[in-house]
Amino acid sequence: MLIVALTGGIASGKSVVARFLRERGCAVHSADETAHELLAAGEPAWKAVVSHFGEGVLKSDGTIDRRKLGAVVFAQETERLFLNAVLHPLVMEKKREAVARLKKEGRHKIFVSEAALAIESGFASFYDKVIVVFCPPEIQEERLMIRDGIDFEEARRKIRSQMPVEDKKRRADYLIDSSGSLAETERRTDIVYRRLVRDAEEKERSAKKRI
Repeated sequence: MLIVALTGGIASGKSVVARFLRERGCAVHSADETAHELLAAGEPAWKAVVSHFGEGVLKSDGTIDRRKLGAVVFAQETERLFLNAVLHPLVMEKKREAVARLKKEGRHKIFVSEAALAIESGFASFYDKVIVVFCPPEIQEERLMIRDGIDFEEARRKIRSQMPVEDKKRRADYLIDSSGSLAETERRTDIVYRRLVRDAEEKERSAKKRI
């Protein structure tokens, strides 16, 4: 099975591309959804976060208020690095478990990990191929303001807290520009998907030769 990282900056269009790839038969794993599950009340990651950040990041029902937590970690790099150090290894463990399970099932040729920090997390060697989704900064800022209901300054601060997109693009095997219409993004995703199918076939052939 071909293991692919689908990454890019915040609000760059990763989820849209992930949906298109899922529709084409890829197994898609969301790092963000996994992190959300890991932060459920009572889980080890939840305990570590509450111990470090205090109960001020909790809602009245004891669950983590992601908006409050986000305000802290996007404003202070040391806090963001702490949270990443807690979550990244746990998310990676879940990802490996998903890959192992899917390989046994044998229903998918391509596994796609949708993860904003796939490169920064330190596990880039886990992937066979890396896709970077990108768009111009002004579009990214506008999307983020609309999506999160925040102002321009906060949107820019969140974007600047991540690895510059040009650095990510240099690590990419494939690029998808999501700045156009949905139809255009789908067309570009189709081109990359066809290449991934060939990559998966080549990986399978290489594996058989080694047996």
